[in-house]
Amino acid sequence: RSTRVPVGEDQVLHLELAQDIAQHFNKKYGEFFPVPKAILSTTKKIKSLRDPSVKMSKSDPQKLATVNIADSPDEIVLKFRKAVTDFTSEVTYDPAARPGVSNLVSIHAAVTGLSIKEVLHQATGLDTAHYKMVVAESVIQKFAPIRSEIKKLQEDKSHLMKVLEDGAEKAKELAAPIYQEIRRLVGFQ
Repeated sequence: RSTRVPVGEDQVLHLELAQDIAQHFNKKYGEFFPVPKAILSTTKKIKSLRDPSVKMSKSDPQKLATVNIADSPDEIVLKFRKAVTDFTSEVTYDPAARPGVSNLVSIHAAVTGLSIKEVLHQATGLDTAHYKMVVAESVIQKFAPIRSEIKKLQEDKSHLMKVLEDGAEKAKELAAPIYQEIRRLVGFQ
């Protein structure tokens, strides 16, 4: 029964489907489900490091195209070093004319929380080769605590299973009254 849902630009259609279902249910059985609204981040889409005309995707067959949260620092550096840019060495933001460099700027802004303008100011005087390493280091720093937690959880399987079991139990407790109310509203009780 969420009212605001954080989604990426490519999940907006899924949320619209949820909105339609909520509206149809409410029309037929009475106001029960809120119609959820999307919360979009300022970073619309992160593009592939190998082809900045398409979005970054974990299903991309090119291993160097996508940065994964669990990638090691060395893997992240390699992926950014091999990122497609152009022959102009200055760091600028022009997605139409310079999609590769603009993608790096977008990634840098996303992981640091800085605006595009602030990122460009920090990159003044850097060529794209050096800038790639700045972006790689920012990504490494952003992912470090997450990678650390993943490693910790993978090393302690019993703790991980306990977290999963507790989460499943809590989800059941939260969902049960809603499920029962839906059954009552549609006439299954």
